[in-house]
Amino acid sequence: MSKDSKRRPLNKFIRFTGIALQMGVTIYLGSLLGEWLDQKYPNDNQLYVKICTLAAVFISMYSVIREVTKLTNKDD
Repeated sequence: MSKDSKRRPLNKFIRFTGIALQMGVTIYLGSLLGEWLDQKYPNDNQLYVKICTLAAVFISMYSVIREVTKLTNKDD
């Protein structure tokens, strides 16, 4: 076995860990933005937190799908 064949699975693991970390940070920052907007523009239902967090989830899912597609196309 060569060094490259041993390193390839490890590189994928590190890349997927980075993707998960990026997803978590994106969602967290979206919720922080929503909290800040709710404090600046008060409303009864914490609408900005819900909207910003949901938008951050969609953005992070789009990013994950794009990265996984890029990884699978690179392996072919």
